[in-house]
Amino acid sequence: MPPEPAPGMLPKIAITMGDPAGIGPEVVAAAHARKELFACCRPVAYGDPSILRRAVAAVGGSLEIVGPEDAGPGRIAVNALSRLSPSEVPFGRPSPGGSVAMAEYIRAAAQDVLSGKADAIVTCPVTKEGLRAAGVPFPGHTEFLAHLCGGADVVMMLAGDRLRVALATIHVSLRRALEILSPGLIEKTVRITDAFFRKHMGNRSPRIAVAAVNPHAGEGGLFGDEEARLVAPAIGACQAAGIDASGPYPPDTVFYRAYQGAFDVVVAMTHDHGLIPLKMVHFEDGVNVTMGLPIVRTSVDHGTAYDIAGKGTASPSSLLAAVRMAAGMAGSAGERPKAE
Repeated sequence: MPPEPAPGMLPKIAITMGDPAGIGPEVVAAAHARKELFACCRPVAYGDPSILRRAVAAVGGSLEIVGPEDAGPGRIAVNALSRLSPSEVPFGRPSPGGSVAMAEYIRAAAQDVLSGKADAIVTCPVTKEGLRAAGVPFPGHTEFLAHLCGGADVVMMLAGDRLRVALATIHVSLRRALEILSPGLIEKTVRITDAFFRKHMGNRSPRIAVAAVNPHAGEGGLFGDEEARLVAPAIGACQAAGIDASGPYPPDTVFYRAYQGAFDVVVAMTHDHGLIPLKMVHFEDGVNVTMGLPIVRTSVDHGTAYDIAGKGTASPSSLLAAVRMAAGMAGSAGERPKAE
């Protein structure tokens, strides 16, 4: 994980509230009740004051909702980007107004980080259905933020203290993922991962394990030729560039080896190949990181959890982990002064 920010130099973190009908507002409220949030950053919630008041009531707190310049313990500083009535945003399902609002939270936070008004963005969960209803032509945060940042080449990584997994393909069908895999895509994924770890994670030579596509890494071609045809050429090109990449390793063993400390990160070929083991280990405290952006962005590693929205039982662990990681990354990048 990246180093903690130095005392007195706490970064300003833009925390997007996510879908107003999901658990995002509640985990924002629960996190603001923890002293550890204010020990690592100056948080500003990008969202809706009325929805956050409802969330505070749900989690049983007494937090005060204040303006964006008044962050501090006992308060939620809010950049009020919508004025929704809780009655028009019922718990547990997308709503037209809530969908439009959650997209605007992301746009505004990204713009503020790009312009230097904030140091990093941490996102709470949205739904792909809601984004589509709001007119956003992207399947998730990762692709949407890449667009907002000028079309950056990005890689999704999910990370915890014991296991980190980067993905060559993400929000596409398994059939489509196998169609679009190529030596160039895999090489780009490894290169972006290597550059990110060098810049943000304090690791000058990360050990990158590249997972195979097929069982037993293809068993010499018996179970498929993607390893020889796609994965191995990409690894060779990265090694020639001085990157400590190795593989392709059988997917059923490489994640255990990384968990035991043999590698710093695993590059998986498809979404579920990589995220099933990651979420088995770090379901509550995993962090979603977008590598390759010109800004620092992390996210909770869970969805809107409509089934428990409004019950006040959602854990803020993933959000707190995402904020800590974003704060450390913002402090290690060293590219510009901290936001005022």
